[in-house]
Amino acid sequence: MAIIEFHKVSKSFGDNRVLENADLSIEQGETITIIGGSGKGKTVFLKLLLGVLRADSGKILFKGRNVGEMDERELVEMRRRIGMLFQGSALFDSLTVAGNVAYPIREHFQYEEAKLSEIVKRKLALVGLPGIENMMPNDLSGGMKKRVGLARAIATDPDIILYDEPTTGLDPANTRRICNLILELQRKLSVTSIIVTHDLESAFRITDRLALIHDKRFSFVGTKEDARQSQDPVVKHFIAGDMETADG
Repeated sequence: MAIIEFHKVSKSFGDNRVLENADLSIEQGETITIIGGSGKGKTVFLKLLLGVLRADSGKILFKGRNVGEMDERELVEMRRRIGMLFQGSALFDSLTVAGNVAYPIREHFQYEEAKLSEIVKRKLALVGLPGIENMMPNDLSGGMKKRVGLARAIATDPDIILYDEPTTGLDPANTRRICNLILELQRKLSVTSIIVTHDLESAFRITDRLALIHDKRFSFVGTKEDARQSQDPVVKHFIAGDMETADG
């Protein structure tokens, strides 16, 4: 069953048309990776999905509901169902780790402090960081910041997790750790994972399907094996350098 659907979606900024009649269906519980060159529409795709930008034409459906017709209250409720791991982790330097993880929970729920503290502890344990609630972001390594960002992304028990360049800036060991966490969280939480990345080697380890944005649309959507066997010159050119080292 599709949880996200783009139907003939177009979006322009002045004379710059980024998407034109773009179609994409994302199934509940799958991991899908959005790939494409810089400036080709990957960030615009995320903003359209979140309702931060409105499509010029076409429909974007979240669980069958038209995002473009939602009012602000409905958008806030939808966003509660979507967690996001930002490229730079985007932690608040003035808040402790616990404060960062608790932030989206406070935004959407009115829990007593004891329950809030228990949720924070549970989410940090899920990403392999128990007992660091009182640490500050400046005391964390890059890999730890990513994992705290991930704990915050799952804090409200979302249906979907968006990953914006989740392995950027990480060493190989932390890259593997984040990839394993993405797989583990999808399995444990039954979430839908949408990944935007340039790191195709990591993408091939964790993704079920790939969606390539080219020429203002999703020109290729398919499994890793479909990508490997594709004779489309654009697909071959885009992934050729990473295919030989990617895991199955």
